[in-house]
Amino acid sequence: MQAQIDQYTSEINAFSPANADELETFRIKFLGTKGIIKDLFEQFKTVGPEEKRTFGKVLNQFKQLAEAKYNELKEQHSAESSTQNAQDLTLPGDDFAVGSRHPLSLVRNEIIDIFKRLGFVVAEGPEIEDDWHNFSALNFPEEHPARDMQDTFFIKKNNGKDDIALRTHTSSVQVRMMEHGKPPFRAIMPGRVYRNEAISARAHCFFHQVEGLYVDENVSFSDLKQTLYHFVQELYGAGTKVRFRPSYFPFTEPSAEMDISCTICGGSGCNMCKHTGWVEILGCGMVDPNVLENCGIDSKKYTGFAFGMGMERIANLKYVIKDLRLFSENDVRFLKQFQTEML
Repeated sequence: MQAQIDQYTSEINAFSPANADELETFRIKFLGTKGIIKDLFEQFKTVGPEEKRTFGKVLNQFKQLAEAKYNELKEQHSAESSTQNAQDLTLPGDDFAVGSRHPLSLVRNEIIDIFKRLGFVVAEGPEIEDDWHNFSALNFPEEHPARDMQDTFFIKKNNGKDDIALRTHTSSVQVRMMEHGKPPFRAIMPGRVYRNEAISARAHCFFHQVEGLYVDENVSFSDLKQTLYHFVQELYGAGTKVRFRPSYFPFTEPSAEMDISCTICGGSGCNMCKHTGWVEILGCGMVDPNVLENCGIDSKKYTGFAFGMGMERIANLKYVIKDLRLFSENDVRFLKQFQTEML
């Protein structure tokens, strides 16, 4: 046994592992449950009583040597690994991909910021609406074409007030606000709306609107024009021209459509403005007295104006995007163009 211990002691003293795997092999060979030291202690049981004290001391010293050697090499290897893996803080950082906001989110946030500075708050409502809030309260006659299946996604249709549909405009939020509150109201209603239309570069079955409502005493069409004129100057720049054209909407009287000078060609004429120099961006008008009365508001005391615009149209003019389908296809190549807009 003494000869064996002397041989193993020389082996331990000379051992120098090249890597962690060799060190682990050393541990298993000498200190493992089936290793050499375990085997020597089994042999020690057969040593005579007169020799146990001598060989017991030698065996314990051998075990301590093996354990000390292993711990020393383990610490040395760990220190070397830490040094190798340590990061040089003077090196430049690694590049990483920067995300981007969707162009519609950028436009939505900008519109909200402009109207908030004018005292408007943001109101929201459900995308699944009943006939009253989506049509009837807004002065849509029973025979109005917007009620037809060609324009509206009906979920439940009973040819009456129980009809349930995906909202065709965010005007339904205006109705809910007027029903459950008291004037004055000054709010904008951004949100997604749905129309049963063929998908193309210029139309989609869903899109986004921002509608606005201001109801108070002595609200006039002049207030409407000045509000929208200020909005256009803030969004497109001080040189943008504005014009109003008479129009018709069931829920406003009088009604108008508002055009701005084309931001693409500066008014000289292009495909975007169909060579007219003007682009229509929203509809507006004074809230029809019937709508106010339907919502429990005294139309003889209060007046108001409303307007609505498509966010896709606003984004088209702001970023020169000619295909509406790009907004919903999640093409990373398209979205990456708006990274700088976040900074």
